Amino acid sequence: MLALVAILLSALFTLVSSDDPAPRTFQEAKKIAREIYTDEGRTFYCGCRYQGNRVDLDSCGYVPRKNAQRAARIEWEHVVPAWVIGHQRQCWKNGGRDNCTRNDPVFARAEADLHNLVPAIGEVNGDRSNFPLTMLDAQPSQYGRCAMVVDFKARKAMPPEHSRGAVARTYLYMHERYGLRLSDQDRQLYEAWHRMYAVGAAERRRNQDIACQMGWGNPWVGEVDMGQCPGHNPLGGMLAGLFGTAKALALEEVGGLLRR
Repeated sequence: MLALVAILLSALFTLVSSDDPAPRTFQEAKKIAREIYTDEGRTFYCGCRYQGNRVDLDSCGYVPRKNAQRAARIEWEHVVPAWVIGHQRQCWKNGGRDNCTRNDPVFARAEADLHNLVPAIGEVNGDRSNFPLTMLDAQPSQYGRCAMVVDFKARKAMPPEHSRGAVARTYLYMHERYGLRLSDQDRQLYEAWHRMYAVGAAERRRNQDIACQMGWGNPWVGEVDMGQCPGHNPLGGMLAGLFGTAKALALEEVGGLLRR
């Protein structure tokens, strides 16, 4: 029975994939992200203006903590780190990120998910590393007027208030879409941030733009109108919505859902 279901799902996935615009690799996702963020031109955490790959540090009062060269460039950061995604999958144990990217389709899809990618100052991306984003009992002082806090000893980071809502909605989305484990404490924090920091117009536009590239939006941000997307195929969009989550699960996980 499960074998038959797997075959049917595979056939449906093939049908959807013909209309599925989602990037397949992290490299491809970064190219698309640059196009999506062209009009915004602000870094995610610090709100600095940027053009191309170069950051205008004076525009947000950013002061490099240690690495001025890296601080001057844009890097594409996973809000939920690739390390976190990979460490919940067997592929990481057998060869790390490179092995996951090459041999685990679920990881590759999560790694390339545009909803989880944001433009960040390179130094902030490097300092944050794979640390969880949470609340810290500390005052921002490391990066000039940028209110990001990185506690290297505790291996944790606290994002500025203006980005906490988007951070929370990204974590909750990735948790649900890819079945990532999330502690009760973290879920409560992110749900609280979601309530405290409402979705703004820029976040809604980003969600709509990314939905047109991925084939689906982040439901924590709000509804999207796939009819606005150039070349939208209503049937493909409907199937992508119905089976998008299943595509993000390994077949054995789908089987587990069906047995419930």
